[in-house]
Amino acid sequence: MATTADVRDQTGLAAHGLRARGRVHWQPTTAMLYEHTLARGEARLAEGGPLVVDTGRHTGRSPMDKFVVREPGSEERIWWSDVNAEISEEHFDGLRDKVTAHLGRRDVYVVDAFAGADPAHRLGVRVITESPWHALFAKTLFIDPTDDELAELQPEALVLHAPSVAADPAADATRTETFVVLHHSRSEVLIGGTFYAGEIKKSIFTLMNDRLPLEGVFPMHCSANVDDDGDVAIFFGLSGTGKTTLSADPERHLIGDDEHGWGDAGIFNLEGGCYAKMIRLSPTAEPEIYRATRTWGTVLENVTVDERGVLDLDDDSKTENTRGAYKLEQISNALPVKRAGHPSSIVFLTADAFGILPPIARLTREQAMFYFLSGFTAKLAGTEIGVKEPQPTFSACFGAPFLPQAPSVYARMLGDKLDQHPHVNVWLVNTGWTGGPYGRGERMPIGATRALLRAALTRELDGVQYRVDPIFGLDVPVEVPRVDAMLLDPRATWHDRDAYDRKAGELARMFRDNFAKFDADGAIAAAGPRI
Repeated sequence: MATTADVRDQTGLAAHGLRARGRVHWQPTTAMLYEHTLARGEARLAEGGPLVVDTGRHTGRSPMDKFVVREPGSEERIWWSDVNAEISEEHFDGLRDKVTAHLGRRDVYVVDAFAGADPAHRLGVRVITESPWHALFAKTLFIDPTDDELAELQPEALVLHAPSVAADPAADATRTETFVVLHHSRSEVLIGGTFYAGEIKKSIFTLMNDRLPLEGVFPMHCSANVDDDGDVAIFFGLSGTGKTTLSADPERHLIGDDEHGWGDAGIFNLEGGCYAKMIRLSPTAEPEIYRATRTWGTVLENVTVDERGVLDLDDDSKTENTRGAYKLEQISNALPVKRAGHPSSIVFLTADAFGILPPIARLTREQAMFYFLSGFTAKLAGTEIGVKEPQPTFSACFGAPFLPQAPSVYARMLGDKLDQHPHVNVWLVNTGWTGGPYGRGERMPIGATRALLRAALTRELDGVQYRVDPIFGLDVPVEVPRVDAMLLDPRATWHDRDAYDRKAGELARMFRDNFAKFDADGAIAAAGPRI
């Protein structure tokens, strides 16, 4: 006989067109999700308490399988491109029927939460999934409502998550059996054919990237922290550039590690948790994140664990993109309110696989706009399907895959913020290679990067001497306390200086060729490399 709770839950799901025949687990506890996941044999319990799961053949996002519904409510503002491939409402409805029919035959888990720590700009999110560990991921990555908030929460965004459902490309107009489909007017997401949990959080981030500009809020693919005096720093960058590692600074308070909004009141996190790369994580270099890997409630994806339950974070036999999802509060110095004031420093993180860019450089307003629109970095191994080694790439606004609107929209918002807050210092920081390109040089020492950032954020670099890079026009400090001066001049770290010059010219031309596609102000275009 169905209980009162069962009837309530099934009735609630009926509003989404989902007729639930199985058990509905509404707002399941972490303990319940552990129990169900382990009972199904879908995870291992590791020493210290984390769940270790295997995501199957998808160990990263599948960007070529992401689609946006072309429909009257949003089509005029969508940036139709490779990252926003269109699909018709008819095909969306067909896939939705397939997903809801499948979920209706299964036990399902329903998680209600918030995206956005600022109550004025938060989004009520409902995730419905067949998988208990994915429900735990959603509970971890989104912001928990209080009991009073839960009683009043009306979900404005819906994720229908059915990883075991495969699309029929011929019938469903997809590229493969995998699909991530966003309907912006309905704020709905369909996910199938992939067990990689990152698709859940990035889909909601993409919805927020469409919604927040309409509210006058600048959405950012960045981490953020703040010191005891209230000085906020934000760190833009793609996966693997150091957003999570560098923002988890024991001397500062972590606001969030990946997704934020910048509104009239300041910075606020869009999430309630962190989703960090685990490969070769060090208890010395990343002590806070390392500690979170030994904690109850953490979900570890594709991490090796032996028969005794002991983790091996150095093992990349499955993928370089091993991941850990944990609550923000697992970081001991995290800021509980997940929001703070306006930033004093903006840092663009780039993993330069050419080994050309300096480890730190100060940017003018026009240079900030140029490098923000360029979004140069290297795609690191495992982050996307098919990426086996670092590949130089340009990703507009340091997050093109998550931009539903044109990059110029977000660039204008950055420019407006810099005009409103002229005291903000903007820095370009290379966390990539030095002494040569990938394969010959070495990865930038994290200790040096931390020292450079500490000097920048504490304004030690305000009064030092700078030189102007002859090709990129960047202001580069000549000396920085606690950092080898030779490291500050990339050309000096190369054995073959002529080879450096040739590679620098090649990279400069790549910047110019890429930037030609933007309809940018002439002063911004002129702020790029000099060829």
